Amino acid sequence: MKHIFISAAVLSAALPVAAIQANPFDERAVPPPPEIALSGTLAKTDLDELSAYGEVLFSARFTTLDGAGRPMATQSIIPTKRRQPPEDMFFRTAGLDSGSCAGCHNVPRAGGAGDFVTNVFVSEGFESADFDNVDPQFSNERGTNHLFGAGLIELLAREMTAELHAQRTAALKRSHASGQPVEAVLTAKGVEFGRIVAHPDGILDLSRIDGVDTDLVIRPFSQKGVMTSLRQFTVNALNHHHGMQAAERFGNRWTGEADYDEDGHADELDVTQISAMTAWQATLAPPVQLAPEDESWRQAAEQGAEVFSQARCSSCHVPALPLTSLGFDDPGPYDAAGTLRAAEVEIAATYDLAQLDWAGRLERNEKGEIMVPLFGDLKRHVIADQQVAHFGNELLPQRFVDRNIFQTTELWGLASTGPYGHRNDLTTIDEAIRAHGGEARKARDLYVDLPEEDRRALIAYLKTLVIE
Repeated sequence: MKHIFISAAVLSAALPVAAIQANPFDERAVPPPPEIALSGTLAKTDLDELSAYGEVLFSARFTTLDGAGRPMATQSIIPTKRRQPPEDMFFRTAGLDSGSCAGCHNVPRAGGAGDFVTNVFVSEGFESADFDNVDPQFSNERGTNHLFGAGLIELLAREMTAELHAQRTAALKRSHASGQPVEAVLTAKGVEFGRIVAHPDGILDLSRIDGVDTDLVIRPFSQKGVMTSLRQFTVNALNHHHGMQAAERFGNRWTGEADYDEDGHADELDVTQISAMTAWQATLAPPVQLAPEDESWRQAAEQGAEVFSQARCSSCHVPALPLTSLGFDDPGPYDAAGTLRAAEVEIAATYDLAQLDWAGRLERNEKGEIMVPLFGDLKRHVIADQQVAHFGNELLPQRFVDRNIFQTTELWGLASTGPYGHRNDLTTIDEAIRAHGGEARKARDLYVDLPEEDRRALIAYLKTLVIE
């Protein structure tokens, strides 16, 4: 048998970063982290190096030599022991269910969305579920969201949370000073989140809050909007999908064990490695709006932009929200225990997204604020009703969010990331629009009643929202 050898230069052009970085004499996929001080604003060269290492980890196909697998731990967000180890390492409905992050986040490239075949199964997230059961009543099937522009999304969520908290504080102060109840409308970045009533004794009536948790923290990630940060999302997903456990949650501090899953590997991913993955996701370029060269497409898209507004699609899919700062602090200000928090470090690392090439392409408003073209509102909505019930097909609530409630999907990158819907079970944009019920029912009905030419123009407009 004749062996054919290919030069390293050819391989470097053909293989992903993770394969290039791998040691040919070792089957471990995780190389050592770079020596970068994670404190204060990182220089552009350090941020580039940290992000590049994060991409290596995101694309790495983890092996048991890295610590892949969790024989005595479940997929639960709260560290939870199994009663006995599973018979098989990979288990589609409970994990492990993927060898790498990029195994699901790959459309149109690493960091992207996933096809139907990459759907995952998520539970209610706490320690009480039967994680090893194949019965669908114990999990919800979900499609994979893309991560492009995710750093901007998290920054918007942080600023919106700060606005809501400031309004809550102001209402309490006014009520205490006046001795009378004070009602306050909660609004952030122009998006309304219901009302609160503050009483002089400090009691808050939270019964009319809408689209956000009662702690008024915007959680911008996952289909339900229940993940606070990229860091939390990363720590959760690494354990759930790969059995790679972050020391900041599964290590001695919170569990009293260095090898919580009992697979023979202690502290499988350290703070720097989680920071690197967070940095890579936070610095991913946002999707863009394509300028069609085809004249008929361009004209149709211009018409479709007007229809998008007339059909009230923009009431939830807000074309752009203003952002004050591009400084991304890691760890962030609103994470809970089990994810590294700002109070646990002397000085947080800051990734200045303004240093990145793509930041210069973002438009600014008259106040100088960065306009983030997400086509979303970071708010949860009831999205199904008795007549249009497709998006009400889940069996479990998640983190106290009802089954028929989902966060508005950001439409940027839409044309690059089909199929659609929270289960990736709708093959066209038209089908996805027609499936909208609940609070989106009026907009959906307006779309259905449009002349065929206007519906086609709207689709043509949405197909200009792409990932480069």
